[in-house]
Amino acid sequence: MAIIVGYLATVEGHEALRVAAEAAVDRKTSLLVVAAPRPDRDTPEQVAARDQVISDLRGQMEAQGLEFDVRTVADSRDIADDLVQAAEDTSADLLVIGLRRRSPVGKLILGTNAQRILLDAPCPVLAVKPTRG
Repeated sequence: MAIIVGYLATVEGHEALRVAAEAAVDRKTSLLVVAAPRPDRDTPEQVAARDQVISDLRGQMEAQGLEFDVRTVADSRDIADDLVQAAEDTSADLLVIGLRRRSPVGKLILGTNAQRILLDAPCPVLAVKPTRG
């Protein structure tokens, strides 16, 4: 069993990663990070920050004796399919995704990827959003 987390170098992605890592530690299970780089939008600084966050987390997980892996889907056309497939491949017991805050009108419509993940995932899905700061 494993916990899967969808990770983008965004505030929402960082929050999803934090929550997934806590859940993996609490459950004493492995963590698989499905990272989707955005070469068309990520600056070199964002790429370096993302790599550092993942490196730091890898060290923390390994120090606790927990497995940690990163699956990069650089050529992905559909991150929702990638996350659902990763959950199926690993018999995941939890899939964690980050959600953006939306306007009052936007709240009527859940993002397409989030909706597909919630409907198609073979395991429970935890959708988190960043705290207001």
